[in-house]
Amino acid sequence: MKMLNRSEILETIKMISQHHLDIRTVTMGLNLVDCITDSASRTSDKVYDKICSNAEKLVPVAEEIASMYGIPIVNKRVSVTPVSIVGAASGGFLEIAQAMDRAARDIGIDFIGGYTALVQKGASAREKEFMDTIPEALASTDKVCSSLNVASTRAGINMDAVRRAGRLIKEAAYLTRDRDGIAAAKFVAFANAVEDNPFMAGAFHGAGEADKVINVGVSGPGVVKTALETIPDGDLSEVGETIKRTAFKITRVGQLVAKKAAEMLGASFGIVDLSLAPTPAVGDSVAAILEEIGLEQVGAHGTTAALMMLNDAVKKGGIMASQHVGGLSGAFIPVSEDAGMIAAAALGSLSVEKLEAMTAVCSVGLDMIAVPGDTPEEIISAVIADEAAIGVANNKTTAVRLIPVYGKGVGDVAEFGGLLGSAPIMRLNTLSPLRMISRGGRVAAPVHANKN
Repeated sequence: MKMLNRSEILETIKMISQHHLDIRTVTMGLNLVDCITDSASRTSDKVYDKICSNAEKLVPVAEEIASMYGIPIVNKRVSVTPVSIVGAASGGFLEIAQAMDRAARDIGIDFIGGYTALVQKGASAREKEFMDTIPEALASTDKVCSSLNVASTRAGINMDAVRRAGRLIKEAAYLTRDRDGIAAAKFVAFANAVEDNPFMAGAFHGAGEADKVINVGVSGPGVVKTALETIPDGDLSEVGETIKRTAFKITRVGQLVAKKAAEMLGASFGIVDLSLAPTPAVGDSVAAILEEIGLEQVGAHGTTAALMMLNDAVKKGGIMASQHVGGLSGAFIPVSEDAGMIAAAALGSLSVEKLEAMTAVCSVGLDMIAVPGDTPEEIISAVIADEAAIGVANNKTTAVRLIPVYGKGVGDVAEFGGLLGSAPIMRLNTLSPLRMISRGGRVAAPVHANKN
């Protein structure tokens, strides 16, 4: 990659100092297949040892790179082979979760992902056993994140897994009801999960990945908004071109950091994920970009079209900048982590139904949405099914991260802290989908999946 010239360096410094450009995460992916034994305690010990021996320098290296290039690196994370596979021979899934959490604390990372099962077409007896441990694993650990892939365009939707996911979310939230259901914020249900995702809660180390990989997630909603402020009267073609050029510059920074981190850690360079991932900080909002494009407030008619243009332009700019753009690149719309989304949801401008429409054209799905604690599990399952249907039909990744907040209802606010922020409790349609969800079985793959 060509080095940045002086003007680009100065421009990047301005992006960092004034417009919230950061490396959102440096994530090390680790293959744990060689940790598999027929003993739960031995497997857990090997998992702990492998994470610590390979990732012990992740935090100091990230801090050194941040100092070297003058760019903040917000999170340092590890993702591992799906634990449903690692523990298949021995069981002892909760022991593995505790080992992961202990390793994460000891090496000083922010989160560790991969307490995961891929059950888009069916689940073995051992995978069902694993899924039942998810609520306790998330409630009893601080840093472990979990996911289920319940659907894919090739396989269709595993409605038995969807039904189980609704129950798991409720249980996880109940076990941490004194903390506004924070355990549910560490769980995501996917359709078409990608295997090189550096972002939590859905990161895991895919079977097709190298043994030890560095994936970087770079984010800069504030940079994009500032660029658009320079063309207040530009037409939408100019808006798209401005976003694309800005995304190109952001991705160049991400690739610089990713390659250096991989070199210093003796790992393979995986991907740069260029996702406009917001934070609760003022000026670091995807909603603000959409409003700069011309909406009175996010949620207005036209929001989905503006988001589609933003997502597409971001991807085009990233692909121009690096041959290794991957993950979930595009725009994220987590309600609790975006000041503009929070404001729109609190005022009623943004509903769950509008967010669902937006997920058809953005990077992930219904993300970090707090709902009343008394929401029945079948309604949560039905929301997952709807979102999975969008992903399956459109051959894209979609996901659901809902947090039932016990003791709170619509109009109250859930407090999660840190990057997870706070979220107004949003209204869900309370008409019952129980009969449909109770049927179970599998929704077949769409006709366009049958290609080879």
